[in-house]
Amino acid sequence: MATKTARSRTQSPAYRCGECGWTTAKWVGRCGECQAWGTVEEAAAAGVARTTAATTVARPALRIAEVDSTTASYHPTEIGELDRVLGGGLVPGAVILVAGEPGVGKSTLLLDVAARVARLGRTVLYVTGEESTAQVKLRAERIGALADTLYLTAESDLSQALGQVEKVDPALLIVDSVQTLSSPDVDGSAGGVTQVREVAASLINAAKTRGMTTLLVGHVTKDGSIAGPRLLEHLVDVVCQFEGERHSRLRLMRAVKNRYGPTDEVGCFDLTDTGIVGLADPSGLFVSRTKEPVAGTCITVTLEGRRPLLAEVQALLAESATSQPRRATSGLDGSRVSMLLAVLQRRASLQLHKDDSYVATVGGVKLSEPATDLSVALAIASAKTNQALPSRMIAFGEVGLAGEVRPVPGISRRIQEAERLGFTHAVVPESPNGPGRIPAGFTVKQVSTLTEALELLF
Repeated sequence: MATKTARSRTQSPAYRCGECGWTTAKWVGRCGECQAWGTVEEAAAAGVARTTAATTVARPALRIAEVDSTTASYHPTEIGELDRVLGGGLVPGAVILVAGEPGVGKSTLLLDVAARVARLGRTVLYVTGEESTAQVKLRAERIGALADTLYLTAESDLSQALGQVEKVDPALLIVDSVQTLSSPDVDGSAGGVTQVREVAASLINAAKTRGMTTLLVGHVTKDGSIAGPRLLEHLVDVVCQFEGERHSRLRLMRAVKNRYGPTDEVGCFDLTDTGIVGLADPSGLFVSRTKEPVAGTCITVTLEGRRPLLAEVQALLAESATSQPRRATSGLDGSRVSMLLAVLQRRASLQLHKDDSYVATVGGVKLSEPATDLSVALAIASAKTNQALPSRMIAFGEVGLAGEVRPVPGISRRIQEAERLGFTHAVVPESPNGPGRIPAGFTVKQVSTLTEALELLF
């Protein structure tokens, strides 16, 4: 009886989360891994594990010096910002996952990439599972992405898509999106954990076998993470996150994972009516153009990866009509701005507890680096005293709760970028190694506390 009970428990079905792949022996309403509700479904029981025996080696191992590395060389896409993120371009046999929110411009960007690669004489296959070929062609005509060796097909069946690959034999394959393809040999609906795993494994096998570069479009969940099992991110070679506000023209691409290049590069793009254009110098989007200095504004330099970007912080204070003043932010962390308001009141004796505060960035850029603390504090102080800061001055540094200004990385790089754009003064934190190389004619003031910075400017 005991043996029968144990056998029934072993063969009982398991339950799997459709979002992250977490498994459990019994059904639960909420996933214990990703905390999603209603995603745990019944799955087939796993078979008995067996030991795999060794077989005859088809391709013997080579000495590392004998490996031909030219097969993994970069092929530029002629889109400089994309090549920057990828490390130099597309690598034959590489599988790249591009994820982002709906409407951010993933399909538009990859269609432009497909046309540029096709114009170089290489065959490109674009597989769309969300739109018809007519819809894709209309977008291609709008952005000027037509080419003779660019092939389109609308497929949602994995076997049919692989058949198209066999027939066309492309050098570049684009799948839009990986969650829309499904295999008839695997249970589950398209986009589920089992289907996404099978589709990704089949496409990766085809890419590695044929030396075909593959670009996969991936959906994201409402919290911004890539939809489907985490295994998808582990299987591919490169994971790129495409970001951007719906009401802003700016788009940023970050390499979350890259087996062929760095992961600290950021590509900047401008979304226009005729497509997406790379921005080699995007700082002008984040700085307002005024003839005279305005109180409550301060320019800072933030590092996006290894790229310095100038951004403007604006602050506005108004006497509150209620007992609880309003704290509104845009493009900045609201809790960090509240902390800086408390530091200014406690350490710098600025009476801000009766004022409504509105702090925002220009151009819709998001500033999350602690190095922007000093510029936010100076903008608030400028708004409170109604005194404008010098027009050609930048400020950056992390502000602590004790009122100290802490050093930040890349001080010299930030100063050089500011000097290149015509700025002449900078207020920076004191550093044990100094500010580094300073351009000729550029004035740098080092401060150790927030009070010292305020006394210097007001």
